[in-house]
Amino acid sequence: MSKRRSIILSVTVQGISQAEAARLYEVSEATVSRLMARWRTHGDEAFEPRSRRPRRSPSRVTDVLNETIVNLRVELLEAGLDAGAETIRWHLQQHHNANVSTSTIRRRLIAAGLIEPAPRKRPKSSYVRFQADLPNECWQSDFTHCRLADGTDCEVIVWIDDHSRYALSVTAYRRITGDLVVDTFTQIAETNGFPASVLTDNGLVYTTRLAGGRGGRNRLETLLESLGIEQKHSRPNHPTTCGKVERFHQTMKKWLDAHPRPGTIATLQELIDDFVDEYNHRRPHRSLDRRTPTVVYALLPKSTPAGSDAGTHHRIRRDTIDKRGAVSLRRAGRMHHIGIGRAHTGTAVVLLIDDLNIRVINTTTGELLRQLTLDPTRGYQPQKMTKDRTRTAGSALADVLTHHNVPTAGFEPATHGLGNRRSIP
Repeated sequence: MSKRRSIILSVTVQGISQAEAARLYEVSEATVSRLMARWRTHGDEAFEPRSRRPRRSPSRVTDVLNETIVNLRVELLEAGLDAGAETIRWHLQQHHNANVSTSTIRRRLIAAGLIEPAPRKRPKSSYVRFQADLPNECWQSDFTHCRLADGTDCEVIVWIDDHSRYALSVTAYRRITGDLVVDTFTQIAETNGFPASVLTDNGLVYTTRLAGGRGGRNRLETLLESLGIEQKHSRPNHPTTCGKVERFHQTMKKWLDAHPRPGTIATLQELIDDFVDEYNHRRPHRSLDRRTPTVVYALLPKSTPAGSDAGTHHRIRRDTIDKRGAVSLRRAGRMHHIGIGRAHTGTAVVLLIDDLNIRVINTTTGELLRQLTLDPTRGYQPQKMTKDRTRTAGSALADVLTHHNVPTAGFEPATHGLGNRRSIP
């Protein structure tokens, strides 16, 4: 018998007072009064404890939204697109004005039997992740196999930009040869410029470095050397080095599997072109903060080969505009502060530094916030620079004397070569 039942029966059957029942069962009189009031209203329900479930849950996902989550999963899979919890959350935010956590979406999909809990995997922290700082700083390339409707095998060569994941070229051929690799590379360069480096595996169409020296360099190696483009390779049996292009293959094949298998290479190329258009311009990319590769590829200036005449950006710095509306930059051991404007406080920016020439760019929108030539003699670079920024030691000293209202008597001319030491009379 529960304690609640004993208290109620003691009062109703035995006829003791509520105060006596409280002393007997070592509870407060208020507790006994509440139990009796509940018994008079609800009867035997008072013998059992009340549910602690809240009366209302404002953040609870509605049945309509749960149905939308399931429908999005099915529709994305049928289209051959990513349909994970992160992608569904993005679609809910963009197209349904609903903000649902990824854990809630994952629980709903598991409850609906649409996904299975993922097994334990190697932790991401164990991988050494890298990403180029600028577009065209590094291109990755590889080719994969696809089958036509009659079982004929063909090969698809892919070139993507390491920084933005932008698919530069995806083309299908019967067989990939060294000449086709060079032809696709030069066709891309005519539109997008040459990259600073190229990263591939050790296939003979890319390099002959593991071929025992037979035949010398191939056509791609010779071209890259002549253009001053650095050629990089993954180690044998380490495909994760070229993980970005390998992951692209998986996404592309998943999309192709959701469509009828083409009968010719030309039909396959049409399907690939449709996929590339979707991938570059509309599909949100998780590693790019849900932006598309096209947006990220056009956000920053493109890098160029080290051996070209176009020059290169010598340094890149990422910063956030502080509450004074400025960003900091250290040059030649001295800290400089560049004024941008208080209206941009908290904005993430990237600084492209080529010696004294500096460009400050909004990381999110790509807007050029300021372009200037740094004055090494000034700690703070104001937004509106005067026409003549040439300052001598005498003019700097005059500024100090004027600002602090100090008489000039007793000061000696600056002595070159002594740094900040004063001459001794």
